[in-house]
Amino acid sequence: MLGWVIAGIGFYGIWRYVARLPLSRWVRLGVAVGVLLVLFHLLIVARFWGSLASPEIPQQVMWLLSAGFFAILLAAVLLLLRDLLGVLLYPFSREKARWLWCDLRPSHALVALACMLGGIGVWQAVKVPEVRHVEIALPDLPAAFDGYRVVHLTDLHMSRLLDGEWLAKVVARSNALDADVVLISGDLADGTVKARRRDYPALGALHARDGVLAVPGNHEYYAEYAAWMQAFESVGVKMLVNTHVEIRRGDAILVVAGVADKAGAGRGLPEPNIEAALQGRPTGAPVILLDHRPGGARRNQAHGVALQLSGHTHGGHVWGLDQVVALFNDGFVSGWYGLETMQLYVGNGAGLWPGFPIRLGPASEITEITLRRAQREG
Repeated sequence: MLGWVIAGIGFYGIWRYVARLPLSRWVRLGVAVGVLLVLFHLLIVARFWGSLASPEIPQQVMWLLSAGFFAILLAAVLLLLRDLLGVLLYPFSREKARWLWCDLRPSHALVALACMLGGIGVWQAVKVPEVRHVEIALPDLPAAFDGYRVVHLTDLHMSRLLDGEWLAKVVARSNALDADVVLISGDLADGTVKARRRDYPALGALHARDGVLAVPGNHEYYAEYAAWMQAFESVGVKMLVNTHVEIRRGDAILVVAGVADKAGAGRGLPEPNIEAALQGRPTGAPVILLDHRPGGARRNQAHGVALQLSGHTHGGHVWGLDQVVALFNDGFVSGWYGLETMQLYVGNGAGLWPGFPIRLGPASEITEITLRRAQREG
């Protein structure tokens, strides 16, 4: 279905812009073919170099193809909006409506704007993320954990696009925060362990007083799930797959639990099991839950979770598109949400899937969360 939508958008752009350029027929045909090749580059790359989850082509080529892909889609959308504006203007001024529809100058301006935004979008996507500071007050947080600092990372998506050099910079920026614990809510890597053999060891430098804890995301299931779990553990990242750990400060306890991702369904691999993750937890201890997808938050709160940390949405990638992404994630897409008895934080992600490396608006982030003891009313 998505392929048909992309094709429709592409053909609209070809019809309303490329076909009207003052060039020879063969040049226009060549441009049209080039547009379609860029729009479907991911399928072509996946056929010969890697997979949909992990295209294995040079980084610079991926930048250009991604910028072109987004620019073409955006240009077609802008042209469509221009044409709709012409329809609205037509009853009042046929001359202005025809100018919008027929003069190439507005079209050139819109295409130039789309190309510029395509380049900016890729640059925003691949840069090293800034730190976002957040305070979250939890009911029943023991006094010993008031001021406890968590570095939350999600959607690192190490790949040919976001390689070991990029990851090392993310790790260094995270380590500079000197956190009590580092929590990673899934999608650490794309591709096979062998393909990322020069990249994932950078995770080994990540450290915090109470360790580095993580859960798998859906992308860990797309290639060598078991091998990835072992690889992460080998560099000091403890994977919480339907289990929990207890962090102690004297007699005070904070529970960090993690669930698997539902991508395990049908693959014979672990699926999320909140009951198993919390089995045997200390009574009365607040629970921080790592769940890659935010969509299950309302179900998780029924199990006494105080705070859920998630990712998966990448913040929606682009202003406007974030509202579409929210529809597929129970309304959650970016930042803090207060539920009835639980709080949810959805990180925009430090990285993103190399198949759509675009950010316009929702910025990548390394999140420093400071836990506070909620003040009792009265």
